[in-house]
Amino acid sequence: MKNCLLLLFLSIISIVASAQENYDVSLISKDLLPYASAVVRNNEVSVEVKDYDNTLYHIKTAVTILNKNGNNIADIVVWHNKSRVIKSIKGIVYNQFGKQVNKFSESDFEDVNAQDGFSLFQDLKVKHYNPAVTDYPYTIVYEYEVKSKQSLNFSDWEPNSTTGQAVEKSSYTFSCKPDFNIRYKEINMPAKVVIGTNKDGYKTYTWQVNNLKAIKDEPYSPNEDKYLSSVKIAPEKFSYEGITGSFSNWKEMGKWIYDKLLASRLQVPGATASYMKQLTDSITNPKLKAQKIYEYMQGKTHYISVQVGIGGYQPFLAADVDQQNYGDCKALVNYTQALFKTVNIDSYYCIVEAGSRKQSPLNDFASMNQFDHVILCLPFKNDTTFLECTSQKIPFGFLSDFTDDRTVLACTPEGGKLLHTPKYTASNNLQQRKATFVLDTQGNLSGQMQTIFKGTQYDNREGIIEEAPKERIKNLQKEYAINNMDIEKVDFKQDKSLHPITTETIKLSAGEYGSVNDGKITFLANATNRSHNVPREIRNRRHEVYINRGYTDEDEIVYTLPAGYHIDLRPTDVSINKPFGKFSATIMVKGNELVYKRHVQLIDGTYSKDIYQNLIDFFQAIVESDDNNVTLAKGN
Repeated sequence: MKNCLLLLFLSIISIVASAQENYDVSLISKDLLPYASAVVRNNEVSVEVKDYDNTLYHIKTAVTILNKNGNNIADIVVWHNKSRVIKSIKGIVYNQFGKQVNKFSESDFEDVNAQDGFSLFQDLKVKHYNPAVTDYPYTIVYEYEVKSKQSLNFSDWEPNSTTGQAVEKSSYTFSCKPDFNIRYKEINMPAKVVIGTNKDGYKTYTWQVNNLKAIKDEPYSPNEDKYLSSVKIAPEKFSYEGITGSFSNWKEMGKWIYDKLLASRLQVPGATASYMKQLTDSITNPKLKAQKIYEYMQGKTHYISVQVGIGGYQPFLAADVDQQNYGDCKALVNYTQALFKTVNIDSYYCIVEAGSRKQSPLNDFASMNQFDHVILCLPFKNDTTFLECTSQKIPFGFLSDFTDDRTVLACTPEGGKLLHTPKYTASNNLQQRKATFVLDTQGNLSGQMQTIFKGTQYDNREGIIEEAPKERIKNLQKEYAINNMDIEKVDFKQDKSLHPITTETIKLSAGEYGSVNDGKITFLANATNRSHNVPREIRNRRHEVYINRGYTDEDEIVYTLPAGYHIDLRPTDVSINKPFGKFSATIMVKGNELVYKRHVQLIDGTYSKDIYQNLIDFFQAIVESDDNNVTLAKGN
């Protein structure tokens, strides 16, 4: 009898468990499917601060991948280091009917170093897993637990972490002892926090969302924090690898970084200090003196990823970099700052969110995890100058598109200061090309072109310049849309002054560039800089139009036409002027010369969503104009 009751009890448990974990795709509400590539069936995030040096994370997620566009959402990425230890990982994969087809554990994860060549954090490793499933839809369910020996950084909660992701239900619970106080920031959250106390007497902060529809991916959208939901949490007091502290604003945070992580690490050997004075003794202008020292640092050191320091936050000692001649981003910035200090040039160690997509921290919420890189600031009067210290080739005072036009936190003895890096405008970011070509009666092309690159376009050829000569030519042939292009000679010059310029000069020929038929020669007017991309159509656009970066392209090509030929057919001149950009393309004939001019300017900024169709039409007009032919015919 007891055995029967036990079997019945186990059967009931099995039925209940099965009901709780039914991932049949047909159970997803049809309301959640529009624009969705994946649906989060359930996500439970629990963060428990047991003590200042003991935080537990428990994450359980079930997500249904509807098509290949959702594959990235199936990625499981768990970072770890010596102070953040993975205690367990496990998971199961289900087919569209909710039947188990696979299971996995920590041994199935790839473990790699999280080295990207620039980041503030360089002591991280990442465990990564993506199910090798192509039979859509499928569901992946996983659970992991992590123990962290710090209470400074807490990952943001992002219930809908990307476009194309719908959410059935998701929750986040942060619990801590009554004397552990936090600040939190809700961004685009449909539900507010519920504050309570759990059975252990811990304070709890709980957020929960249900039935979030997927947000459609739209070209030229603002940064995702403008429309996706998230919660940021920061402690008032904390411990990070034995270093304690507290802050509630940017000034206090910058003060903690300077006092605890930087101030004691700025000394260089006496011999180096003496050499810096000798090196700059004849220079009176402080900025030119700084440039001399910066270029010395570039020539002496090289970037290397290092896994030392306070969880990736504290730099090498400047004296160690001086001896070893290498460091990561924070070490090289700290070292450069120490060199400047020897000749009484003030500078600020600045943390920043790097990348071509401009991203700034929140003005009203101070936290460490809004940054991933370090640069240096020279606060010259009326001439504030920022320096990128990880590159041995970047010009003094030039940030390129990696850290331009965004807010950074300067860490000074007086405390943190929010500063803004320089903005390179659309007219600054100039690519200017002039070409002189000869076209013969067989349609063969020969000649020379020179291109200058300024502003953020200065870097356009950086990768090619560093290559071997043969690879240079191969890649330049890909850059230009000139059929049968043969590069006879190529030369690069880089002016690394305060307004740097890259100059490219190419001597070339191209057999049968123009097609010859019935005594006529037909060729593309725009030989050098053709556009092929048009943003896709979007019905009922939701977001404003955001152009992250502006630029200007100017092309002038002078063709010497073969004797005895005249223009038989030519494209119509085009001129478009919109708030977000300008485009013109013109053709003039002067004797036996045809002069083609093209001007494109895209102006960065935020625009009404109503102009999106105008933006599509703008790019479509460019593509169509760039494909226009000129036809030459014999005779008068």
